[in-house]
Amino acid sequence: MNIPADLKYTESHEWVRQETDGTLTVGITEYAQDALGDIVFVELPQVGKTFTAGDDAAVVESVKAASDIYAPVSGTVTAVNQSTADAPDSINADAYSAWLFKLQPADPAAINGLLDAAAYGKATED
Repeated sequence: MNIPADLKYTESHEWVRQETDGTLTVGITEYAQDALGDIVFVELPQVGKTFTAGDDAAVVESVKAASDIYAPVSGTVTAVNQSTADAPDSINADAYSAWLFKLQPADPAAINGLLDAAAYGKATED
């Protein structure tokens, strides 16, 4: 399983990349897309919406199930990836390129509370 070392992770299988402008790009991990199977629908949050860490922020539906995507940290949505919503199977093709939304974190240091690649790898061991 691919777990890029330059990303942070949540126990609920979101990946988070800190951008140079301070925003956080959020998607679902390879582990999550593999568990879901063929993804057929993505519901993205609205730009400008504010979330508290752990809030339902988006939904990914597969032929097997629907799964909530949670805000990894508190913050405001600054962008959504419409191309992922238009082609949900892009998540299956490359989960780490098919991001869902970007957040401006309320507390930039909050990313430090997320899992690193090694910790996420341990959390996903069967």
